Amino acid sequence: MSTFPPTVFAVKRFAVLGLGRNGLPAVQALAACGAHVQAWDDGEAGRQGLTKALAHMPPEQAARVTCAPLEDMAGFDALVLSPGIPHHLPRVHPVAALAIAAGVPILSDAELLYCAVRAAGSKARFAGITGTNGKSTTTTLLAHILEQAGVPVAAGGNLGPAALALPLLPDNGVYVLEMSSYMLERLDTLHFDAACLLNLTPDHLDRHAGMAGYALAKQRVFAGQTAHDIAVIGIDDAECTRIAGHLAQSATPCITVSGTNPAASYYGQNGAVWHNNAALATLPPALPGAHNAQNAAAALAMARFLGIADTVAAQAIASFPGLPHRQKLVETCNNIAFIDDSKATNADASSRALGCYDRLVWIAGGIAKEGGIESLSPYFGRITHAFLIGRDAAELAATLTRHNVPHTVVETLEKAVPQAYSLAQQTHTPVILLSPACASFDQYAGFEARGQHFQALAHAVRTQQMSTTGQ
Repeated sequence: MSTFPPTVFAVKRFAVLGLGRNGLPAVQALAACGAHVQAWDDGEAGRQGLTKALAHMPPEQAARVTCAPLEDMAGFDALVLSPGIPHHLPRVHPVAALAIAAGVPILSDAELLYCAVRAAGSKARFAGITGTNGKSTTTTLLAHILEQAGVPVAAGGNLGPAALALPLLPDNGVYVLEMSSYMLERLDTLHFDAACLLNLTPDHLDRHAGMAGYALAKQRVFAGQTAHDIAVIGIDDAECTRIAGHLAQSATPCITVSGTNPAASYYGQNGAVWHNNAALATLPPALPGAHNAQNAAAALAMARFLGIADTVAAQAIASFPGLPHRQKLVETCNNIAFIDDSKATNADASSRALGCYDRLVWIAGGIAKEGGIESLSPYFGRITHAFLIGRDAAELAATLTRHNVPHTVVETLEKAVPQAYSLAQQTHTPVILLSPACASFDQYAGFEARGQHFQALAHAVRTQQMSTTGQ
């Protein structure tokens, strides 16, 4: 691994709008690669972050960066738009409208990473992973397998480091990128040697004009693939099964994966991933449930394509520690497990966690997605009691009332966690599960902050219990 040559984007001129987790690293990387950058953020905090970053950059790089409103897009080679800023729906941002009118391409930083890698002369391969749920686990698991196999690897994108914050890899390296629908709709020349679509359930529908538009955006992970590449797709939902049928007619080899279905090329069964009637890898405790079996199946299929021996991949999967805030056991007190699944920001994600436990106390709520939690009704019989937090707690409560699920609206995690523990003790329920089925932005900066707060509260319960009873 090394840094990019300072001439990769020499004489190029980029506009960057949005100076958060993606935008600020993009400014720094583009300037380090020789580009001139005009950057802006509609929020004062973003602009202040850029000012602080410029103070720590080499003077020759900082001199190529201007912080100013983007009022004229003429002369720019591209607009780098942070993923959360719309360039089409539900309402086009004025700067994006200027770029479109001027014929300036709107790109994701993943596209520019690809351009930089190729301009630097590296033949490193790219693996792209998307889906409504499971993409973070699969991305991290594939990167873990490659790392354990001794392959130079860098993982990021929608997960972890922004794409342009990743280092330059040698020819035998692999970039493993988690790709959101927002990022995929802003690709141009980047195509993935190994591309994976795990699943599709309704999400971000206002951004994509409904489910059809959302599916089209996700399918772009396969754009530009050839007979020398591989397409991996889950077949555990109807939409992906339909797409798999189309992929099977293309020149790109198509590999199907499933958490339970032996008709898939790779599938989960009896706590393992199977292929050609043989168990390839045993799933560790960090990968519970059929959904994680599908994630592991996808990672195995891509790892094999990337040249990793099945035995090496199996050993790596066995040592996988799991991800924070994805069904993570964070505390145990009097045989009651506290499970942090804060990453579950929609009902489909929560269904995967709810399906893993026979009896549980459920903590849910926040900003509900379209459809709320009605789709979770098959799991309601497992819930001893639900504690509801956040802006849309009343909406979730109405659904639970219709299904006769015991629940309490408590509004905050500070109230939910100790009350959940008390009730779990009284009812001998072994699991307290934070799996909100909602976005977190009403009360937290993101799902990470929500999960960290849950962990701290669970630890406080444990500490209080120890001080009171000594056990």
